[in-house]
Amino acid sequence: MSGSGVDWEEDDPFEEQREEIENPMKRLFLEYGRNYTFQAIVGVFASIFARILDLLPPIMLAVALDAVFRDEAASYAEALPFGGDLVAPYIPATQEGQFYLTVGVIAAAFFFGAAFHWLRNWGFNAFAQNIQHDIRTDTYDKMQRLNMDFFADKQTGEMMSILSNDVNRLERFLNDGMNSLFRLAVMVVGIGAILFAYNWQLALVALLPVPLIAGFTYLFVRIIQPKYAAVRSTVGKVNSRLENNLGGIQVIKSSTTEDYESERVEDVSQDYFDANWDAIETRIKFFPGLRVLAGIGFVVTFLVGGLWVFRGAPGPFTGSLSEGEFVVFILYTQRFIWPMAQFGQIINMYQRARASSARMFGLMDEPSRVAENPNATDLEVTAGRVSYDDVTFGYGNSGAQSAPETSTEERSDSRDDEIIVENIDFTVAGGETLALVGPTGAGKSTVLKLLLRMYDVDEGAITVDGQDVRNVTLESLRESIGYVSQDTFLFYGTVEENIKYGTFGADREDVIEAAKMAEAHEFIENLPDGYDTEVGERGVKLSGGQRQRISIARAILKDPEILVLDEATSDVDTETEMLIQRSIDELAADRTTFAIAHRLSTIKDADQILVLEGGEIVERGGHEELLENGGLYSHLWGVQAGEIDELPQEFIERAQRRQARTDVSTDDDD
Repeated sequence: MSGSGVDWEEDDPFEEQREEIENPMKRLFLEYGRNYTFQAIVGVFASIFARILDLLPPIMLAVALDAVFRDEAASYAEALPFGGDLVAPYIPATQEGQFYLTVGVIAAAFFFGAAFHWLRNWGFNAFAQNIQHDIRTDTYDKMQRLNMDFFADKQTGEMMSILSNDVNRLERFLNDGMNSLFRLAVMVVGIGAILFAYNWQLALVALLPVPLIAGFTYLFVRIIQPKYAAVRSTVGKVNSRLENNLGGIQVIKSSTTEDYESERVEDVSQDYFDANWDAIETRIKFFPGLRVLAGIGFVVTFLVGGLWVFRGAPGPFTGSLSEGEFVVFILYTQRFIWPMAQFGQIINMYQRARASSARMFGLMDEPSRVAENPNATDLEVTAGRVSYDDVTFGYGNSGAQSAPETSTEERSDSRDDEIIVENIDFTVAGGETLALVGPTGAGKSTVLKLLLRMYDVDEGAITVDGQDVRNVTLESLRESIGYVSQDTFLFYGTVEENIKYGTFGADREDVIEAAKMAEAHEFIENLPDGYDTEVGERGVKLSGGQRQRISIARAILKDPEILVLDEATSDVDTETEMLIQRSIDELAADRTTFAIAHRLSTIKDADQILVLEGGEIVERGGHEELLENGGLYSHLWGVQAGEIDELPQEFIERAQRRQARTDVSTDDDD
């Protein structure tokens, strides 16, 4: 990716989701804002009263100038812009009394203004923080329930950008932006009303730049909106690159590719710089231009008002203008112009928030291709009999069939051209062990992920004790299955917390027993803090074999009716594998077990072995039977036995073709 330019329509990983969202800010307020209406109302009304009180001191100063300090002063009530008749009976008769009244009103305005400012900040902050919390947790909840193929297309850093940067940007608008918006509204409306009450002719002069500012701001919004969308896209790419590199720091160091990775980070950072600088250049041109327009109003008001005071009404203007009124216009024009200039900042924050909320709602609206049947019931495992009835699946069409009632014709019409597994048909009786073997990319892991409904079949059906897995709740299905993946993942926390993950109510004795069965107890006891040892991020403080044994202990503690072992001993040495295999055999003795293994010695005692190649079952039977057949299984056994010279040339050529396909495939699966 070069730093010279980016095609945002193609490079934004959430462009498709974002384009589907209409009025994201309206939806934000309707779906989330209504839950915190009280805080919003407090913030709005407190902001209004705080700004009204902020407008009082200049008025009182003007009244003091015209009615208290001048010898020929007009009456105090007459110097007020409005409401003089109502307050006249309460105004002291002496100039000194009127002076102290002015001081008192100004002091009260500052005191009560501070109280309303506090209420305003509480209201808007509570409103923004609560929405920020709700939308972040809802977005995460939706994200973790999406299909696995969604995560295959998106990088972790891009999704982190939504959960962190976009949510925080939204909070800034809901707090600072809305706060500024109501402040601006009150200041503009309030100042405009006061100026018209004093002198409507000069008020028109002061408000002269308003239409120009409005047009200038509208142009700015049209230009800046796509630029902010581009910035959001590049932020996700920077996060993804950094997340990938930090996660693979050991590979980088061992490969001495620091310079290469620095260049790649520099490339994505340059793209962010270019996009952000493009937006910054537009913004830094806009705000000075806005100040120039605003300044024109102030200069013209000062010129016309000044001439009016010491020469009388200039040109077409009529009437008189006192010094106090002139001071009011000067002070308020300054106050009026600055909020108008800030309007661009509010638009700036709004556009950023709008782009962020569109991405969040786009993610929330992402359809889940594995949909739970609204009439789903809990899975009841009795014997543990699992059947695959002519199952076909392709990643590009995941979830095309969401219910078993879909017709065969409809399913065939919706099938994707790229099939991963096809016509998979077998039955495992309760308590039996089924092993799946085959070369890399044969579809072994996919077959078992379909049982867990990580994906839905495109054709056929999978049943557990006669219950179609699409007609039972996902929670009950997955609670009945213990899954040990070849890609062992440990969460940041202690050893005990990782073993108890998913079985949170287990006590220490149960954890220790599970660890013993997984041959993990002894090495755990030798850790600095035993079961309370922190494993580090992704279990980095433990070896691969140690992480795998903890993962097996987690499955043992769950005590599931069905056990799925996907290369469960791939990261352990031969001696440890023997110990773990002994425990697994004991664990699998009374439950239905599926095992995937490249080391065929670990599954030779399975009740049934399926050999997959190219997504199809090409052989099935027991270990001895498959060896006698002289097919793919026997050749794979020969490879592991070191009998490479005795392998037929046809097998070697097929292995080369399979490897070539695997190397270029983006959907590689065991």
